[in-house]
Amino acid sequence: MRGAGDTLSIGERIAFYRVRRGLTQSVLANLVGRSEDWLSKIERGEREIRRLDILAELARALRVTLADLIGQPVLVEDDRESDDVPAIRDALMSPRRLSQLLFNQTAIAQIDVTHTERLTVTAWDDYQNGGLGRTVAVLPQLLASAQALEAEGTRAGWRVSARVHHLAATTLSKIGEVDLAWIAAERAMSAAGQSEDPLALASAARAGTHALLSVGRYDDALQVGDAARSWLMSTVRAGEPEALSLLGMLDLRMAVAAARRQDRATTTDLLDRATEAAARLGHDANHWQTAFGPTNVHVHRVSTALDLGDVAYVAEHGPRIDPSPLPIERQVCHRIDVARAYSHLAQDEEAVDALLMAEQQAPQFVRHNPAVRETVRAIYRRSPVTMGGRQSVVIQLAERCRAV
Repeated sequence: MRGAGDTLSIGERIAFYRVRRGLTQSVLANLVGRSEDWLSKIERGEREIRRLDILAELARALRVTLADLIGQPVLVEDDRESDDVPAIRDALMSPRRLSQLLFNQTAIAQIDVTHTERLTVTAWDDYQNGGLGRTVAVLPQLLASAQALEAEGTRAGWRVSARVHHLAATTLSKIGEVDLAWIAAERAMSAAGQSEDPLALASAARAGTHALLSVGRYDDALQVGDAARSWLMSTVRAGEPEALSLLGMLDLRMAVAAARRQDRATTTDLLDRATEAAARLGHDANHWQTAFGPTNVHVHRVSTALDLGDVAYVAEHGPRIDPSPLPIERQVCHRIDVARAYSHLAQDEEAVDALLMAEQQAPQFVRHNPAVRETVRAIYRRSPVTMGGRQSVVIQLAERCRAV
């Protein structure tokens, strides 16, 4: 964490940064167009903030990042041996990256582009199957190989580098390293441009939208996604499965951005457009690690409904979706969304069951998720002492997620 401890609730973090800035509750509430009573209840934990756009406004008023308020995670517990984030940072910020001209005198071992591509695909598979720690562990070497491939200057090398940096951006966003994620996303798009592969560039743009979503820059995420989609449409045949998947996934990413800025009409239009692409594709697939298809569109309808505040809709329709055709990472994200909706409705038993199911599939993705931590903390505070064995389950889950 940067400043406020990881055990603090969102309300406590808001209070921490408000006091650090020397603002009264009245002043901060006025800055975000809310009442002092509303802010007081938020800081005391008597009321929840369910919308990310409100948190983004508070972050701007407090001059901190969205991640600072949400409490973005770091790798903990069973990941200590695989916590290679410092090594990823070193690889991304290597002095050699500043200038190939200055460092061209230093010999770089030749890298087999086909072998590196296979390793990258394996790392993507690990990520999508819930192996967050394994992905983090292999990224430093993959980034070093990508840098060597860039020095060779072949289109194939640039293309693989784009895939490596896209994976880095996605992984870093997931574990809360949003600044590093943005660097990786920028490198992914730059490498994809050098490869002159339109599919690689459209895929890398997903990394850019992901990084922008992580820091609450929803308008920028929409702009990047729309530009990438328009460019891809003008350069490839949209009926190809790979292109359909990338176009559809860009629409889904933009739908999330629109929902988080509370633009319901745009969200609906983008989801409808993704639905058409999924219908043309005809099945669930994983071209370019998009996991795109009808099921992912259904999952995103639920996810964006949660961002729009339609909690009852998520609680009703979310459990009806069978996410099993999707990679484990997507399945877990869906179960977390359903659990959050249940929690907002104080249906705590259902929320805990959904979280336990997700945790069984991919412990790392659940235990390091800030939204999970906040949800479990809320359930823990509501849990009566008389729950007996059920309370023990809640306490154990809260401890595993570092919520208490």
